[in-house]
Amino acid sequence: MRATILAVGSELLSTERLDTNSLRLTALLEASGVELIRKSVVGDLEPEIAAEVAALWGASDLVLVSGGLGPTADDLTREAAARALGVALVTDPAVIEAIEARFAAFGRKVSPNNLKQAQVLAGGRALANPHGTAPGQLFERDGKALFLFPGVPHELDHLAAEHLRPWLSAHAGDVAREAVTLKIAMRPESEVDQQLEPAYREFGREWITVLASPGEIRIVLNASGREAERRAVLGRLRARVLELVGEHVFAEGSARTLEQVVGERLAAAGRTVSVAESCTGGLLAERLTRVPGSSAWFSGGVVAYANARKESWLGVRAVDLAAHGAVSDVVARAMASGIRQATGSDFGVAITGIAGPDGGSEAKPVGTVHVAIAGPGDDDSCHRVARFPGERERIRLFAAQMALEMLRRELR
Repeated sequence: MRATILAVGSELLSTERLDTNSLRLTALLEASGVELIRKSVVGDLEPEIAAEVAALWGASDLVLVSGGLGPTADDLTREAAARALGVALVTDPAVIEAIEARFAAFGRKVSPNNLKQAQVLAGGRALANPHGTAPGQLFERDGKALFLFPGVPHELDHLAAEHLRPWLSAHAGDVAREAVTLKIAMRPESEVDQQLEPAYREFGREWITVLASPGEIRIVLNASGREAERRAVLGRLRARVLELVGEHVFAEGSARTLEQVVGERLAAAGRTVSVAESCTGGLLAERLTRVPGSSAWFSGGVVAYANARKESWLGVRAVDLAAHGAVSDVVARAMASGIRQATGSDFGVAITGIAGPDGGSEAKPVGTVHVAIAGPGDDDSCHRVARFPGERERIRLFAAQMALEMLRRELR
């Protein structure tokens, strides 16, 4: 089965809003082994929408459209789809009843323009939408299908789960595609790709995708076929990749974050952590406290930008600041030790660096960051220095990510 996706909305052609609905629909298609061959975005113009629907209908077995089903003058997807398919729009009394009941529940009367949402493609059917007034629609002809979904994400999610997912199960067969995501922090994409070369040769490069984002690599492993077959292949592929890069993998699953993994390890070990930050301005503490239950293992932290605060709050010696500068291994280690002692935590993590755009020098250019961790033992400390490229926010992101990855490894 070959599928196409069309997102309707002039706002999607500007910088105002991203088309995330197509990603939601793509996930369902991938899970069902359906090949997605095209995605399109058009504005709120009936001729443009109609032309695109007609083209997609001719090119694929399944067309998924989101947006343009509301009550306003620029909601034209119904009209455009009818024109593209050469069918009329008919009023569905059940939809009118549902709209009136929804308005009555809020003590409101239906305005005339809301009733146009009851217009359904002749030969198709409305898909009940309990989260809004615009129903979805399903039209089938000549072995092909067209789904129309509202553009509001949570409404689309419900309709896709209730109607598209069962339709795919019935029509796509038992051959599907399945994926496993492995996440790595603070490794160069080229290095990870090189380490995976044996797996590419053994399984085929098309089944392994390496996706890079700042401070993180995602390795997406894919297999297709009937359930038993694809699960067996995916198991072997996963095991081989873990042999090659397993020591760097911090999580399995696209939703798991590095701060979650660190929090889980701290909780499992019965340990606590505190942080002292300079150039990251509290970013590390914010990420750690995003994790629910972090009060059990996060003791606290300080943002010590000025040297005087590094001295008075963290016990950094003035002589060390004068001799080595605030951005140095000596000061980073002293900050880590100082916050650990001040809070009584098991681990102290410190970040000091030059995020820019000013403040760099030949010896310490913008992007220079020192991270240190002080642990429970007298000699239990570690330090790393890095020079990160990019703008200020990118450097801060990398610095916090490096600190989390260092702490994760300390907790192994």
